[in-house]
Amino acid sequence: MSVHKEIKRITTHILQEMKQRGEKISMLTAYDYSMATILDDAGLDVLLVGDSASNVMAGHETTLPITLDQMIYHAASVIRAVKRAFVVVDLPFGSYQGNSKEALNSAIRIMKESGAHGVKLEGGEEIIESVQRIITAGIPVMGHLGLTPQSIYKFGTYTVRAKEEEEANKLKTDVLALQAAGCFAIVLEKIPAALGREVTESLHIPTIGIGAGNGCDGQVLVVNDMIGLTKGFKPRFLRQYINLYDDILGAAQSYIRDVKSNDFPSEKEQY
Repeated sequence: MSVHKEIKRITTHILQEMKQRGEKISMLTAYDYSMATILDDAGLDVLLVGDSASNVMAGHETTLPITLDQMIYHAASVIRAVKRAFVVVDLPFGSYQGNSKEALNSAIRIMKESGAHGVKLEGGEEIIESVQRIITAGIPVMGHLGLTPQSIYKFGTYTVRAKEEEEANKLKTDVLALQAAGCFAIVLEKIPAALGREVTESLHIPTIGIGAGNGCDGQVLVVNDMIGLTKGFKPRFLRQYINLYDDILGAAQSYIRDVKSNDFPSEKEQY
């Protein structure tokens, strides 16, 4: 049974209960008030204010350019719309790597200035100190392993990760380290489905997959990709539910024709 009619607000405790009873967790990204209102009304369990805003909202090639101030702006916009979903915010590149004190300060700023419910960090054992420091301050942390876009220049490609035994074994070690550090959930991105299932079964906290197979406890997509706003982006893991690019293109072209032909506004559309 879905929890949608039984509770008013999703919490980390609710997400843990969903894993225990086998109910899948639904998660999408959100970056603004209008979209977040729709997604929250739809019944999404988790909304991720992702640093993918750097790509889909600002047009950057990678997630690296987005700043902490910009993430707080997007997060605050989403929070103002949400009544039910749990809202997680990405700590952007440069706001936590290699410095656990800076990581804590960045997380505190997000929580205080946006009203978010938790933060997400990319990486494994190398960020454990930061994870622990943030959690000690009472801030929920979601982990992120597999393809970690903030490390794209290290990987050099967006291809599937952990196909080789050495990298797969590191991922298995990292998920257990993140769980032991206190993470309430972990995103697994672009890894083999069998590994995603194995890792999920080894943990007592939920996993959220994106290109990690249906054995994960939940799934996440970038909302702009899912609704077809992102032109020409169709990776294997993406299911596109509507093609808004073509719909909006057609609507805009119709508007142009109506304006230029003096069809708009009509008598009924003026005072």
